[in-house]
Amino acid sequence: MTRSWKFALFSLLICSGCTIGPKYQRPPAPATPAFKEFAGNDEWKMATPSDQLLKGKWWEMFGDPELNRLEDLVDINNQNVKQAEAQFRQARALVAGNHANYYPIIGSSPSVSQTDTGSNGGRAGGRSQSFSLPLSVSWEPDLWGRVRLEVEGSADNAQVSAADLENVRLSAQALLATDYFLMVANDMQQVILSETIEAYQRNLQLTNNRFNGGVASRSDITLAQTQLAGAQAQSTDLRIARSQLGHAIAVLTGQPPANLEIPTSSITGPPPPIPLAVPSALLERRPDIAANERLVAAANANIGIAQTAYYPTLTLSASAGLLSTSFANLFTWGSRVWSAGPGISQTFFDFGRRNAQIQGATAAYDATVAAYRQTVLSAFQEVEDDLASLRYLAEEAGQQQEAVVAAEQALTLEMARYLAGTDSYLNVIQTQTIELNDRQAAVTILQRRMLAAVDLVKALGGGWDASTLPTIEQLRSAELANPDSTQKVAQPVSR
Repeated sequence: MTRSWKFALFSLLICSGCTIGPKYQRPPAPATPAFKEFAGNDEWKMATPSDQLLKGKWWEMFGDPELNRLEDLVDINNQNVKQAEAQFRQARALVAGNHANYYPIIGSSPSVSQTDTGSNGGRAGGRSQSFSLPLSVSWEPDLWGRVRLEVEGSADNAQVSAADLENVRLSAQALLATDYFLMVANDMQQVILSETIEAYQRNLQLTNNRFNGGVASRSDITLAQTQLAGAQAQSTDLRIARSQLGHAIAVLTGQPPANLEIPTSSITGPPPPIPLAVPSALLERRPDIAANERLVAAANANIGIAQTAYYPTLTLSASAGLLSTSFANLFTWGSRVWSAGPGISQTFFDFGRRNAQIQGATAAYDATVAAYRQTVLSAFQEVEDDLASLRYLAEEAGQQQEAVVAAEQALTLEMARYLAGTDSYLNVIQTQTIELNDRQAAVTILQRRMLAAVDLVKALGGGWDASTLPTIEQLRSAELANPDSTQKVAQPVSR
């Protein structure tokens, strides 16, 4: 054994256990023991046990079959989800590619050549042939953990992509639910306007009769006509909004707008109670937080990769094969050729290049930590905002319902006075306007409550959990060949 081979094997044994790079630990994130807007609210209860938390098809809690049908189409046909799924498969392929660097590269390049030289110039001319059948092997031992860090970094990025996929899926589902409840509230507003237009038409006929009888003035007729035309214009405007919402829902479900028809419907009640977990669980239940945390892990691995540049690179290579000028003798023992030997490369002076790379990787890590913590803060804000909205909108809904009842009573009394000739039609118009506005406001509040409930579900992660992130082993296996396999339960990578 030559001295160079002894040195190579000695280095391999000594350094095989070396670990370069900082050990990853999840950075601390801002947290709170309880949600501020949850305290003192008797309408919301903390979910116990944990199996009552959101999970699976969260939209089914709203009890709307049409919404259920549309939501099921999102996961199948939504093009943004398909794009995110393809990006996840691309990131997964990088994991397999980096893991292959643990093993040698084996190759061959057979060749046949023929040379023909002339005899001019005093040369001995003639033809010669050469047959070559080589086999080469090259391997770079992972002495300093560079390959390990690259595999871990690519796995972290693949987990980022998996979490991004779930975030895109949840965003599409929440957006569809939002558009759907906007459409249903639009239908309810349309019912109110249809009833109001019928009432205004009856009032216009009544006013015409009273004018013909000499009881009402011509101005009462024009006021009734103006009021009726205004209500009809509102109804037309609602039809525009409904059409556009239907188009948006069709695109979310991966269909041309012409292919989807959504029947009219109504919101049958207030939003259902949304089960809550303790605030600390939010870190594990939101895919965007998980994605940012995995970005931190990838940035930590990049620091280690930059540090490995200070250490030498050992490459073990060997080649063997057959070489002959005659094909008949190519497969004989005398045609054998081989060579083997280690190669070591080391940079001694780079005038700060490697140090600059480490500083850059460290700064990138600090930036991802800040982004992670900001994402956590934004998540808490979203949950608090939605809890506050649901809390106060429930209170506002009761107050608005009282206003609707009072407006209806006021309109009944005002119409009686007008028919008795003791009040003008202008007062009737004003009272009718108040009654219509109050009824519309009640529907708007109900709509806002449903949207706040959807937003709260989204802010809580929609039932997703970080434990479903694929491990390095799963990322490398055929287990994730199915795009839906990102839902498989697996513990996230920890180091």
